[in-house]
Order: sequence, then structure tokens, then C-alpha cells
Amino acid sequence: MQIIRTENLKRDFRVGEEVINIIKDVNLSIEKGKLTILRGRSGSGKTTLMNLLGTLDKPTNGKIYFDNEDVTIMPDKKLDNLRRLNMGFVFQSVALISLMSAYENVEFGLRISGYDEKQRRNRAEECLNIVGLGKRMHHMPPEMSGGEQQRVAIARAIAHKPKIIFADEPTAELDTNTGLQVIKLFKELVDREGITILMTTHDPNIIEVSDNVITIEDGEVVYE
Repeated sequence: MQIIRTENLKRDFRVGEEVINIIKDVNLSIEKGKLTILRGRSGSGKTTLMNLLGTLDKPTNGKIYFDNEDVTIMPDKKLDNLRRLNMGFVFQSVALISLMSAYENVEFGLRISGYDEKQRRNRAEECLNIVGLGKRMHHMPPEMSGGEQQRVAIARAIAHKPKIIFADEPTAELDTNTGLQVIKLFKELVDREGITILMTTHDPNIIEVSDNVITIEDGEVVYE
């Protein structure tokens, strides 16, 4: 079953009088409950495509359907709610608040998403245990390794129980072994929690553990 589907998706950028076609007539679908890798070289358009699918950017033309609802015609307030309730984001830069502990970072994310106040503590602790940081939850980000910080970011992204997580190059700043541990964690979340994950990468070592691979070259999907 599909969670996201696109029809003839395009994204152009104007530089002076020149129009640059970044995403060109992309038609793809993302399956529910799967780990899908969006791969491509630097400059291929994969981050732009992910931003479109995550409604962080708007297409020049074409349609994006999320759970069979056309998000390209949604008003901004409804899009904000869609992201807040149904989507989680993990970026190359972990973007943790350095003056907050791991627990506080996750709990703060729950607060922003409007999660029930009485359940926030238990859910934050549960998610940190899921990512293997139960004993480190009161440590500050500067006291943690890069891999641990990324796991805190993942705990924050899954805490409000989104339908899909968008992860843009989440292993790019990590060594190979730590990066593979993060991907193994993603796979466990898909299998155990039923979450859908869409992740960008150009690392061939990571692709082997995915359920689906979508390759993008020069703004076009070349095969799925």
C-alpha cells in the first residue's frame, strides 16, 4: 500500500533569467511500512525531491498525494498540521538543542507536536530506550558521540508516532561502522514499529539493507 505517490512532479529554480530544472516529471510511489532509499550523486536532486515529498517545499508543477490526499492544494495551516502529526525529520546535522539533555530534546519535540502532557515523560523515555540510550537520557549532546546524537534525533523524530520519517543523509557525518548501526536501527523501527522511512544517501554500503531503492539522476527517476 502506498503512503506517498507523485504525478509528473517538477521543481524549477530561477537564477537571473535562467530557469534550472531540478526535478523533472518524477512519478514514484513510497510503500507503507518499508525502508526506502532515495539514492543519487551530489547534485542529483534527491534532497530537493525529499523536501517536496515532506512538504517543506512546493513543486512548480505536478501532484503529491499523501495517504491519497493531494497535498499540493492544501493550505499552509493544514500542511503544518500534516507535518506536525504525521511526519518526522532526521537531518545530516542533528539539530539538537545543546543546553537540553537527550530526554529534554525528545520531550520538547513531543510538546511541540501537541502530544498529551501526561504521556510525554513515558513516551520520551520509551523512545530513548528504543534507540539504546536509556542510560544516557540525562546527558547533554556535547557529552555524546556523533552516533549517539543521531540516535537522539531519531528518538525525537519517532516520538510522536508519525506515519513516515524523512531522513536526509543521516549517516553522512558518521564513520562507516556508526552509520551502519544507525541504518540497522532504522530497519528495526520499520520492522518493529511499522514506521515508513524514506532516506537519501549515496553510500552503496547502506543500500543492501533497504526494502526499496529509488535512483535519481539529473532530477529524473531512472528506475525503482
